[in-house]
Amino acid sequence: MTLLGFDFGTRRIGVAVGNRISGTAQPLVTLESRDGGPDWAAIAELIATWSPQALVVGLPLTLDGEEQEVSRLARRFANRLHGRFGLPVELADERLSSREVERRFPEQIRKDRSATDRLAACEILQSWLEMNRE
Repeated sequence: MTLLGFDFGTRRIGVAVGNRISGTAQPLVTLESRDGGPDWAAIAELIATWSPQALVVGLPLTLDGEEQEVSRLARRFANRLHGRFGLPVELADERLSSREVERRFPEQIRKDRSATDRLAACEILQSWLEMNRE
């Protein structure tokens, strides 16, 4: 079962691909927002290429688990993904995913700042896979 994972942001969205059989995820791409919203054409192309059975969207919560404005925007993005593509969408707690990525991959991020987003998507998806092993 192939999955795509998303690290939603208002300027950039990181994307990763994962597989439930292997239980692994890998970073794919960082998409820039277009006209103040997600690049739906690029997302549609990724979905057509990878044919995922489900999507996982990171839900940015505060350190104490509370929702914030960007949480509402991520939920809206998840709902729009489901509405546009008809795939199941799971939300995954993404607290500290970007910080963990910055800690683990400082050299990669120093070379390419947008790597943070796709690596964070990979971290989110990998965590979801580990928590939802069959």
